[in-house]
Amino acid sequence: MAKDLKDWNPEDAGQWEGGGKAIANRNLWISIPALLCGFAVWLYWGIITVQMINLNYGFSQAELFTLTAIAGLSGATLRIPSTFFIRLAGGRNTIFLTTALLLLPATGTAIILQNPEAPLWQFQLMALLSGFGGGNFASSMSNISFFFPKKVQGYSLGMNAGLGNFGVTTMQILIPLVMTVGVFGGTSMILENTSGTLIGRIPAGTETFLHNAGFIWVVILIPVVIATWFGMNNIRDEHVSPDIGSPFAAFGKILGMLLIGLLTAAAGLWLMLPETAGGSGWGISKWLVLPLVIAATVYALKAIPGAIRKSLDRQYKIFRNKHTWAMTVIYTMTFGSFIGFAAAFGLAIKVIFGFQHLEVDGAMTHDLVNPNGPSALMFAWTGPFIGALIRPIGGKLADKFGGALVTQIISVVMVICALGVAWFMKEAYASATPEVFFTPFLILFLVLFAATGIGNGSTFRTIAVVFDREQAGPVLGWTSAVAAYGAFIIPQVFGEQIRATTPEYALIGFAIFYAVCIAINWWFYLRPGADVKNP
Repeated sequence: MAKDLKDWNPEDAGQWEGGGKAIANRNLWISIPALLCGFAVWLYWGIITVQMINLNYGFSQAELFTLTAIAGLSGATLRIPSTFFIRLAGGRNTIFLTTALLLLPATGTAIILQNPEAPLWQFQLMALLSGFGGGNFASSMSNISFFFPKKVQGYSLGMNAGLGNFGVTTMQILIPLVMTVGVFGGTSMILENTSGTLIGRIPAGTETFLHNAGFIWVVILIPVVIATWFGMNNIRDEHVSPDIGSPFAAFGKILGMLLIGLLTAAAGLWLMLPETAGGSGWGISKWLVLPLVIAATVYALKAIPGAIRKSLDRQYKIFRNKHTWAMTVIYTMTFGSFIGFAAAFGLAIKVIFGFQHLEVDGAMTHDLVNPNGPSALMFAWTGPFIGALIRPIGGKLADKFGGALVTQIISVVMVICALGVAWFMKEAYASATPEVFFTPFLILFLVLFAATGIGNGSTFRTIAVVFDREQAGPVLGWTSAVAAYGAFIIPQVFGEQIRATTPEYALIGFAIFYAVCIAINWWFYLRPGADVKNP
């Protein structure tokens, strides 16, 4: 087991070159696969639900959209307590336990997928627990921010987030492939609709082992969990993790705070979901419920007595800084869009281009399978792949030219691309041959993904420069927590607008939000007289 670090100061050039750089890089390269697994388990419902349609599990499209939305809301809410884990529990302790917890939803998902008659609530419970993977991002980014000097914060945080986000792409490529072979045993199912993988289409009638979607991550997680315990470090300095206690005491803090996040997320979901999907049926707007969930989680954590409350009082000082709120909105534009589009991209391709949209007796219908439609599983990985791959480049560009300037440029690109995607979605959803609009739709969406990736890297740089070394970590965690609600909001908005037969409205709404972010970024960081100029 790697020893705890004291008197850690990466800004000290002598310490950095005398061994500090090697320690920081070791923690980074263990952190990346742990975060990759977190993203994979959090967002694999976007792929599993597509295949559940192809295997006819008997759920409606609306019910399947709730699985991606539940995982999205859970993961985002769990980022709120995860924001504060490093100071309370230490980096190694936190990354070890939160990565090990991913074994629960991965194993549970594998088990229930073997029973097509399993009730919806069992899938919803696994989707809720998959949120562990979403929460891990906040603690992972906060932890890595303490290991590297400010001059390479854009690069180091971009590497952790960018390669960690490859969990989305890895999952989208790996799951369709492992479903084609009975490598983990179990009973196969027969495809009722054409499916696909990275390397081609899979015809209806083919044997499929959907439960492998869970088991493959169990196999990958075990060595990663071991590496986190034996290879990572806690930093025991005052500005990082001064009073973490024993590992078991640290684990108790983490588990208690995660339980609070799970309960507030579950309560919010119950308020929003229809009665047929296990909710209250009250139909309370997500725009009202989400702020309540965030506020309830923040205040419930603060109500914990003793040392935890004392530590949180110190960390909650970030909320008195106006830049915390400015960067929260801006980061929501970049990461919130990336993670939300990643969650919804495959299912959106399936629903919009996988069916013919025909007028029957004066009414449009959208339920006839399109034999010429693209396979969602062949293309769903491409957007997250580009967005994750380009993120470190965004960090390096920001280190050279300034985070705010890079963010401003990509924001304009995002507005243009979102409006273009909206137009092609509108045309496709009113066409008997929607596949003719797929290529321009895909190209514009890939540019949009690339812009979100570059923007993620540039916002990391801005946060690292604007905030001091104690606040930068919690701010990274907090902004990522709020932004992660994109994984809930975007699939929900897509689902609502598809049911309303106006999917293009979703992208138009996002474009308006991006325009607001352009104004906020200019006001705080680019205008003459800005408090912090182009950080």
